[in-house]
Amino acid sequence: MRILRSEFRHLSEDDFELLTRKGVFPYEYVDSAEKLLETCLPPRESFHSSLIDDTVTYYTLPGFTGNAMLKHTRINFELLTDIDMVMYIERGIRGDLSQCSNRYAQANNKYMQSYDPSKPSSYLMYYDVNNLYGWAMCQPLPYAEFRWVDDTSNFDVNAIAPDSSKGYILEVDLEYPQQLHDAHVDLPFCPTRDKPPGKRQDKLLATVYDKKRYVIHYRNLQQCTRHGLRVTKIHRVLEFAQSPWHHVDVKLLTKWNGPYGSEAMIAKPNFHSRSVFSENLVAIEMRKLEVKFNKPIYVGMCILDIFKVCLYEFHHEYMLPLYREKCKVTYTDTDSLIYHIECEDVYEQMKRDLARFDTSYYASDNVYGIPLANKKVPSLMKDENNGAIMTEFVGLRAKMYALKVDGKKDTKKAKGVKTNVVARTIAFDDYMQCLKDYIEMTRDQSRITLKLHNVYTVRETKIALSPYDDKRYVVPDTTDTLPWGHFRIPL
Repeated sequence: MRILRSEFRHLSEDDFELLTRKGVFPYEYVDSAEKLLETCLPPRESFHSSLIDDTVTYYTLPGFTGNAMLKHTRINFELLTDIDMVMYIERGIRGDLSQCSNRYAQANNKYMQSYDPSKPSSYLMYYDVNNLYGWAMCQPLPYAEFRWVDDTSNFDVNAIAPDSSKGYILEVDLEYPQQLHDAHVDLPFCPTRDKPPGKRQDKLLATVYDKKRYVIHYRNLQQCTRHGLRVTKIHRVLEFAQSPWHHVDVKLLTKWNGPYGSEAMIAKPNFHSRSVFSENLVAIEMRKLEVKFNKPIYVGMCILDIFKVCLYEFHHEYMLPLYREKCKVTYTDTDSLIYHIECEDVYEQMKRDLARFDTSYYASDNVYGIPLANKKVPSLMKDENNGAIMTEFVGLRAKMYALKVDGKKDTKKAKGVKTNVVARTIAFDDYMQCLKDYIEMTRDQSRITLKLHNVYTVRETKIALSPYDDKRYVVPDTTDTLPWGHFRIPL
């Protein structure tokens, strides 16, 4: 502030104070650049704002949006008091699937300058679902009247309508028939959080193993049985009232207790650790003795399950029947699918099935003649490249891949490596070398870290690229992979 004051010595103290404090600005009045050319202030009422609520009482934006949702929807959530129900639903929360199914693909089609007509015509398409979570939030979701179903032996999950006033979460044993393994090789149903063979760390895996005591939303189970999975036993069924009460974003928050005297806390059985800052300052970390389940976690579980219905429907009920063995998923991540498709013209097929796609981001004069339609319609697929031709893809593992697109910079992803390091020091050819020679590549990067409230700049060497993918079985001497449990994996 002293430096700033020295730059404005000619101002009086009152004028300088006015200069350095937040002023009043007619934000809603200034709705165009022309308003800034006016030479006099607008009327007093133009300074009034329609925003009257202050969010300073909220620690985070999710806390604010959660309360805004409750105010907007007027929904009253029934909080679970049965610990068995809470633990049951927690077992069904699995998160988003990310995996590399086929590690290399190259396109060859008439829209490419390097097109070779002697080879089969093929395309690389990067499809992304419009607002997938938003779509799932608009489906019927639970809110009250939770109870265990007494008679599960006669329960028919396929008799329940998607928009029924009653919904269900089931715990079932599922058989994955061997004849489905090849058909579902790229995107198996029912991902599970488990350890890959020979590993210690749990990961979300899409496998074709039989499932035991799998907790699943009834709409997902209906989809699974339509595609050949068999329910061999229903263990439990949780019933609830549901309705499409719309646009909810659930965040699971944990409220931590405050500090106590350090000596008393160290003596407690839930003492975890301590950090000594100085002679008179010690931080104590305690394990929680009490957890409050005061959030509707069942909403989050159902949203995470229901959104998979949309993605799996697109692949198993549209793409596979359309292209059959000519269609392969090379990569999937939450709400997106990268395909390698052998066909004469994939864009002609998109034109025929326009109701399934958002093409609003294509150029109006695009060479494919695709009309612009369905802008931002939830659950529809959009071409992430907006009509630009993807020519080559290489994937090493989840969150680690690269792709070439005509007329654009190469897209390169390497989880855990800083974006600028990836951009400056890693090339597409590095991914290719890593895949072909089966070698790891390291990169140096700097990061700012905090330890005992002291800030440090750390220089570290990280494994940037690695060919080792344990989420699927890598077929030797090929770029193909198989889901764990596949009958062709040698024992």
